[in-house]
Amino acid sequence: MSMLPNTFIRGLHDEELCKRMEYRTLGRTGLQVSTVSLGTATLSDLFGELDVDEAITMIQKALKAGINYIDTAPYYGQGRSEEVLGMALKNVPRSAYYIATKVGRYEKDLVTRFDFSAKRTRESVENSLKLLGIKYVDIIQIHDIDFAKDIDVIVSECLPELEKIVKEGKAKFIGITSYNIDLLKECIERAPCVDTILTYSRHTLLDDSLKHYVKFFQEHNIGIVCASAHALGLLTNAGPQPWHPAHDNVKTICRKAANICKEADIELGKLAMYQFMQLDGASTFLVGMETCKLLDINLAAYYNGLSQKEMEILQQLRETIFTRPYNWNDIELEEYKSAVSNAK
Repeated sequence: MSMLPNTFIRGLHDEELCKRMEYRTLGRTGLQVSTVSLGTATLSDLFGELDVDEAITMIQKALKAGINYIDTAPYYGQGRSEEVLGMALKNVPRSAYYIATKVGRYEKDLVTRFDFSAKRTRESVENSLKLLGIKYVDIIQIHDIDFAKDIDVIVSECLPELEKIVKEGKAKFIGITSYNIDLLKECIERAPCVDTILTYSRHTLLDDSLKHYVKFFQEHNIGIVCASAHALGLLTNAGPQPWHPAHDNVKTICRKAANICKEADIELGKLAMYQFMQLDGASTFLVGMETCKLLDINLAAYYNGLSQKEMEILQQLRETIFTRPYNWNDIELEEYKSAVSNAK
């Protein structure tokens, strides 16, 4: 059992559950974050209709169970995720959790989706604080730096503005996020102000490429947030949303895996969660959830591991379905570039 974290508040948290949760240092930030953390893209219309009351109950249950790191972004429902979080956290002491939000990615429309300018960055932070109902965020991240016109915009405009925001006390630390891990490396080498990285769907049954970069991030004392156990819904019995950027052949492969799990009365998402958390070196494993049922499934995979039957199915999937890396490198990026080019 782990020691109780600095965020523990007697009467608010379940002490026994918090002792079962492991807390790890998030790089040079010094923040002691729960190994399982809460992603909130699901608190929007991105993953279907949201039951707000259920989502609020889930958030509060997650906090009580010892999850103390929450990640959100203006893009998730164009502020809806931050708004729902603000509702859930309204009467929760600020010292009971760490929260990260983002700048840079905003709109549904592809042409206007990204803006890494200093002006929009500041406006975004101010709006996020208002929606969340707090005075500061623990981590302010640049959302998907892959989509910037070039890395210079990030290094010379967006990051300096975030440094000002940190000095003003509206954020404590700075992070960057990207599907492209090489770009995260390049940015860190050029920008010593970066404290954390978040990359998603890069340590799953489909693609485990993140493990090859852990040493680099550790050498730079960067906190690693490993996100999206379920590859944006691909690795679940229910399957992904229509907008998922993966090729059809990848979706077909995942459907085959889901069908095997359904026949065995097993949830693919639980197997994916277990696999996801086997990465050595990550500070926290960020999982999107919107219901108490999903929270329970993911925590069960963390606390209890898998049953013998689940382990057998997982091994079967590794040997017959997920036999090589599958990803969606540059698919979404090329779509964005095309939309911008055609709009000119």
